[in-house]
Amino acid sequence: MSDDHPHSTNGSARKSWATKLLQLFTGEPNSREELVDLIQDAEERDLIDNDTKEMIEGVLDVAELKVRDIMVPRSQMVTIDINQGVDEFLPIVIDAQHSRYPVISENKDHVEGILLAKDLLAYGFGMTEDNFLLSKVIRPAVIVPEGKRVDVLLKEFRSQRYHMAIVVDEYGGVSGLVTIEDILEEIVGDIEDETDHNDDVKADIRRINKSRYSVKALTTIEDFNDYFGTHFGDEEYDTIGGMVAHGFGHLPKSGEELSIQGIHFKVTSADKRRIQQLQVSLPEPQVDSDTEN
Repeated sequence: MSDDHPHSTNGSARKSWATKLLQLFTGEPNSREELVDLIQDAEERDLIDNDTKEMIEGVLDVAELKVRDIMVPRSQMVTIDINQGVDEFLPIVIDAQHSRYPVISENKDHVEGILLAKDLLAYGFGMTEDNFLLSKVIRPAVIVPEGKRVDVLLKEFRSQRYHMAIVVDEYGGVSGLVTIEDILEEIVGDIEDETDHNDDVKADIRRINKSRYSVKALTTIEDFNDYFGTHFGDEEYDTIGGMVAHGFGHLPKSGEELSIQGIHFKVTSADKRRIQQLQVSLPEPQVDSDTEN
């Protein structure tokens, strides 16, 4: 017998979900909560995978973030003094392996410009006969306020073709720096390069941003402790998913949250039998204001 309904059930589900999405964007009311619920529903129906869901959620999160939420704090800035010679600052460049460095005078409140590591190549390979002067090589520094919206800054990064900005507080003091990579990592998670090391644990634990991680529920408690420096016991449960389920006192659904020993856990994927994926948020570090160079 011929099939009077050639479309598969999965195809119908995709069409239904797409219809809901269209209605959400064209109908009333529109809310972030409705959109998040719809994305979660799509992941549960296997219409999108967990990585795609987290990327969409990352885009939504970026729209609500300020620069102060993602910046590298002042105390962690790797800087070069404008009065340093090549032999003095080159070890800093080699050790940090960054592509850009703020160049300062006096202290970190006095940023004279940005040094691009690639601009040193011409001098290192004898491609120019000019005497090296750091003040002639650096590029202008872009200054942004702490309260600037991250999505707006991303547009400026793209349109104005710069990749780093110095962040200042309401009094004009330097409070940190932010790069385009910092913003992209809020959306797609940690961006690893050839200098990053990968292992089996990192396959189960993926960094989303500076304080948030995606963790497979089957990650052993021992590996979790080693990665995060925590001290959860593994006498009763072997996996972090088992420990979290015990903390709830029931098998949780996607979206449920709880905190254990200061670590915040959110269930991002679960079925009727077990937790599959967790989002782990670490407490924000308390950093004292750095007044040194």
